[in-house]
Amino acid sequence: MIDQTLVQKIQQDVAAQRDDIIKFMRDIVAIPSMDGQLKEVGERIAAEMKKFGFDEVRFDKMGNIMGRMGNGSKVMVYDSHIDTVGIGDPDAWEWDPFKGKVEDGVLYARGACDEKGSTPGMVYGIALAKKYGLLDDITVWYFGNMEEWCDGIAPNTFVEVDPGIKPDFVVIGEPTKMNVYRGHKGRLEMKVTAKGKSAHAASNHLGDNAIYKMLPVIEGISKLEPKLGDHEFLGHGKITVSDMEVKTPSINAVPDECTIYIDRRMTFGETKEEVIAQVEALIPPEHKNDIKVEELYYEEPSYTGFVFPVDKYFPAWAFEEDHPFVAAAKATREAIGFEPKPAGKWNFSTNGIYWAGKAGIPSIGFGPGDEETAHTVLDSVKLDDVVKATEFYALLPAFLK
Repeated sequence: MIDQTLVQKIQQDVAAQRDDIIKFMRDIVAIPSMDGQLKEVGERIAAEMKKFGFDEVRFDKMGNIMGRMGNGSKVMVYDSHIDTVGIGDPDAWEWDPFKGKVEDGVLYARGACDEKGSTPGMVYGIALAKKYGLLDDITVWYFGNMEEWCDGIAPNTFVEVDPGIKPDFVVIGEPTKMNVYRGHKGRLEMKVTAKGKSAHAASNHLGDNAIYKMLPVIEGISKLEPKLGDHEFLGHGKITVSDMEVKTPSINAVPDECTIYIDRRMTFGETKEEVIAQVEALIPPEHKNDIKVEELYYEEPSYTGFVFPVDKYFPAWAFEEDHPFVAAAKATREAIGFEPKPAGKWNFSTNGIYWAGKAGIPSIGFGPGDEETAHTVLDSVKLDDVVKATEFYALLPAFLK
């Protein structure tokens, strides 16, 4: 059993730091960090970690910000991606998306939910864990990283490049409505390219329209979902055409190339090879030589110029309800005053696709916010939850075995 006096001391400290935690939150959402541009927000987070005397605070080669506390044999990472999507149409916002607004205790701002909301609790929580002697045999890293354009690429570099450490446990701070999450579906990103022959629109009979060749594939995709895999916890596979590009000499010409992009959410029991084959099967026989299905790759440089090529295949993952780390996270949640509740799952994808899906590292999710507000003009988080999450992050090391 956990010492309730310890819990009460942590809760008292968190309550005393409430204003500082909220100010820190307001500061980091006010700093734009779209398209992986983390330098300025990373510097603000670094300053907060240095204030608490983290043993190591620095940017990695990719440009992610990291802070280490402790030198124990067990290693745990608190993962919070601090990049965001753009704001879209500025006129769609009724308030400044970076200054944000607070209404009924809820902060509305770009990145409030997805996912800057977990960073204050993680930084302050790690410092409290150190204060109360919970890191004697544990090394804890805060890892503020870039994720929006390619899930898992930052964790991949953490393990394989800098600092080159494979942690024993990972806590993902994506929004979980303050519940413990234990998995989510995977994803494969693909493109399908149809080749045709250009001609002047006035003589279109001399051309071969690439768009028309693609139409049966698009229609097939629209009807494919009922045939996809299903899993009792992760749910049903999903597929959608998410983008389309056409190459044509002009708007008065027959297009000679058409490319569609596919977002395919994968559940357990579905392999990458099967998923690609499902789409290839939609190509009409007469167009087999003119249409190609390809897996996407990511090899864009980060803002530091660092390049880490990866395929855009993100495996599904889940740990059982009784997994020791899931159980530890649930016990921590209950110790800080929440009623018992089964662990849940995300509908979207997180860095867990690498930590758990590829590297097999025990991982859970816990964070303030509701993923349904992510990427919308209602991007938001309850400030009470931002503060309360600090208690969870501080106390979790006490439950590790």
